[in-house]
Amino acid sequence: MRTASHDVVVRLSSTTTDLLSVDRDHEWVNSRAAATAGVGAPVVDYLPGQGVLVVGFLPGITYTADDVEANLPRLAATLRRLHGGPPFASRFDMFGVQRRYAEVVAARRMPLPAGYDDLASTVARVEQALRLRPETLVPCHNDLLAANILDDGGDLRIIDYEYSGMNEPSFELGNLACESHLDRGALTQLVASYSGRATEGTEDTEALAALVARAELWGMVGRYAWTLWGVIQHSVSDVEHDFWAFAMERFEPAAALLTSPRLDALLSAVTADPA
Repeated sequence: MRTASHDVVVRLSSTTTDLLSVDRDHEWVNSRAAATAGVGAPVVDYLPGQGVLVVGFLPGITYTADDVEANLPRLAATLRRLHGGPPFASRFDMFGVQRRYAEVVAARRMPLPAGYDDLASTVARVEQALRLRPETLVPCHNDLLAANILDDGGDLRIIDYEYSGMNEPSFELGNLACESHLDRGALTQLVASYSGRATEGTEDTEALAALVARAELWGMVGRYAWTLWGVIQHSVSDVEHDFWAFAMERFEPAAALLTSPRLDALLSAVTADPA
């Protein structure tokens, strides 16, 4: 729950977030680092063990998916600033998060979308491909819903660092694209703006295509894992929200890519020897 005054926002966290692999101490440290980078809100106070984090109130509009698509170069610049800022206290590995969620789901016998476990071996192939040439880890937000982006007409700001941690920048880009339902053309524009790669010219085009493929695969992995986030919330949360619909909105496109002939082309793009 959040309550806002003219000056601060007080976030009171539910104890059920322990099941969702949220470390509140790391969130506090990472929020301060993001503020230092000029991307997050200033951190005013934190009460360890009580689920209370107080941050400065940031004015501006809250983004929608349409706003994300209309501001890709600005978002790329904001992410470069965050990723170039002070390191975060924790590591965020989406494959590891998915496995922890799966353990919770199995232990509590929570219902799964039909066919979820059938895709595990294919997801393992994707993990093997992405582990082959990992990117340098940078401080990432890792949960870039449009609603976590604020715009006051100047620099964009990003709030809510519950799932923040050191991660590959391609995950950040792919996750942003998936959460705002960007098509491949928009994802390409985002990756090009972030990386500085030109969209024309043979060498840059090939390098950009590999980065776009990596971001697309990471976005899919995020969807596959966030499906279980929705499953857990569907079973334990007292918030009035359709978490099952949340889970299915992520599972269905993830399953579509995992069973598509396009998957092999994406895997080939990220495992090819660099020129």
